[in-house]
Formats: sequence, structure tokens, C-alpha cells
Amino acid sequence: MQTENIVQLKDISVAFDGEKVLDNLSLDIKDKEFITLLGPSGCGKTTTLRLIAGFLEPDTGDIVFEGKKINGVPAYKRQVNTIFQRYALFPHLNVYENVAFGLRVKKMPEKQIKEKVTEMLKLVNLSGLEKRHIDTLSGGQQQRVAIARAIANHPKVLLLDEPLAALDLKLRKDMQKELKKIQQQLEITFIFVTHDQEEALTMSDRVVVMDGGKIQQVGTPQDIYNEPQNAFVADFIGESNIVDGIMLKDYFVEFSGSKFDCLDKGFEPNEAVDVVVRPEDVDIVPVDKGMLTGVVTSVSFLGVHYEIIVDIGGFKWMIQTTDEHFVDDKVGLYIEPDAIHIMKKSEYSGLYGDYSSFSEEMDLLNENQEVEE
Repeated sequence: MQTENIVQLKDISVAFDGEKVLDNLSLDIKDKEFITLLGPSGCGKTTTLRLIAGFLEPDTGDIVFEGKKINGVPAYKRQVNTIFQRYALFPHLNVYENVAFGLRVKKMPEKQIKEKVTEMLKLVNLSGLEKRHIDTLSGGQQQRVAIARAIANHPKVLLLDEPLAALDLKLRKDMQKELKKIQQQLEITFIFVTHDQEEALTMSDRVVVMDGGKIQQVGTPQDIYNEPQNAFVADFIGESNIVDGIMLKDYFVEFSGSKFDCLDKGFEPNEAVDVVVRPEDVDIVPVDKGMLTGVVTSVSFLGVHYEIIVDIGGFKWMIQTTDEHFVDDKVGLYIEPDAIHIMKKSEYSGLYGDYSSFSEEMDLLNENQEVEE
């Protein structure tokens, strides 16, 4: 019987040397979805992957695969395969033999092995390279061999631990599209681990944002970006201005000394909140038309747009705009109601969202460059 959830983690805790790495974590992973575990180094995402693979056992909690508890089932008996950052290919075997390796272990007939390897190499665009030795391949080609080998025996779940980290930027972007396409063609579940937010947003059906061994938010890339649940998620996924606010009543909030209409409700009257405004959602306008006014302290040209830091009452905002402005310009900021997102206060409140340090770092870099010149 097919279950909608292929993997379920139930109240999982893991500690290393007395330090909790996963803290009572629960997560349902749907069949045939591309799900990404996203978070900074040490947040517990790779540990979660290793638990599903069977390389590690939880201290407490259950791992369920297709409705059956699999705690204690060894890795080789689980219907999962793993691709690591280091591809662990066999240097003494050619491309064909690397892909065929797992099929030979399963004692598959030679004719079927040939058909399967041919099919897999076609899928990853490596047809014709069967006889090539691994050390003559580029990083991207080695990556593809690793994928072909991992999917040759058609696991129900493929685990990918930062597999694109070693590739250069252009190749990484190409491989992101490639992986998504392969996943859709094969219709198997991909569980992908990365600390790269753009990678997570580009590829995933759902993103699981983690920090401190806990899940901070699960949702579609759009949900996570547009409706972050706390200051950590808002800051980790893209740039964010995060300011202290007071929710005066439903649909009406005060921050930075002004009052604004917004689209949020369900808070207590006069509840202290965190307010998120994305840099691309702020319009710079003449001072007399601004809801807020401030002074430009830094301007960086990034090709597609300018990144402008504006000081509003000592709090530095980042604004992304295609219009040019200059340091010391006095400007107004205009913010539409749908650009304002209200979050409950959390342990992360006050830690993110002010670009003072960003501005100072830029100034310092510029000063250093001038000295060198």
C-alpha cells in the first residue's frame, strides 16, 4: 500500500558528547517530492540525512519508512542511496564500471546491467563516455557519474549531502536544473541538504529551514520567502530589513516612528512584533512623499540594481533599486501594505535585519582599497 509520506521522523533527538544536535525533531516527507534541508553549519541537517540513510541511530524517537519503523535496520537494507559532497567514485574503474558497480553487487544479469547503465548515462547526458577513466572527467561529469550510480538500482529515496558545493557557480546552476529534471523524470523522492538559500529556493518543492537542531519553518519556497515565521528565517532566506514594531490592531502597525496599513491580523492589540520588509519592496521617493525619511550612507552597484543603505533614526535599512542615488542624499521611503510582513517575537528578535555592520564593512573595504591604491 502506497503512503503519501514515504519518510516520517517522529520526535527525533540526537546528542554528541552530551550536546544536543537534534532536539525533538518531527518531519513528514512526501513520496516523489524534492525536499531541501536548509540551514547554517551545525544546524543538524546532515545528521538528519545520516539518520534516514541508516549511518546513525537516534537517541530517542522513530524513523518510519513507508509506514514501517526502520530504527536499527542497517543502511544496506534501506531503499535509499546517498550522494556525498565527495563523490566517492572508484578511480580504478571507468565510467561504465562505476555505474554498474551496485548492480553487480546485486548479481543482476549482464544483459540487464548493460541496458540499465546505458539508460542511466543517457539520463545524465554522459552517453559515449562509458570507457573514460574517472580522473579524466571534469567535476561536473564526475558529479553526473555519481548520480547515475546512485539511481541505477532505483532507490525509493535519494539523499544528497551538499553534492554541488565543489562545483563553480555556473556549473552549479546548470546542475541544479539537471537534478530537478532527473528527479521529475525518475519520480523518486530527493532529500537535499544545503546551506545555500538560492539553491534551496530554485530546486525544491518544499524547504525545511533548520537552526540549533530544530525546524524553524517548513513550506514552499514562496511561503518561506514571503511569509517567514521568525527573524532567523527572514534573515537566512534573502536580505531583510527587520525592525521592532507594535501591532496597534488588525491590519495596522507602527514601526520606525510611523503608522502603516498592513495585511496581517490575529495579534493582540498593541502586541510587540518583528516587522519584515524586503529590500526590493521599498520605493525611494522624494522626502515629501515618503512614509519614512532617511539619509543614504552607502551605495553599491550590483549590475542589475543598486544596493542602497539608508539610515532611518540610527537603524540602517537596505533598499534594492534600479534608480541611482548618492551618499548623503536625503530620501523618502514608500512601503505598500503588502510589502509589510508581521512576525511574532522570538529568541531571534533583535539579532538580525539592521545593516549597520554591513555598511561599516563596506566603508572599511573601500578605505582599505583606497590605501592600497
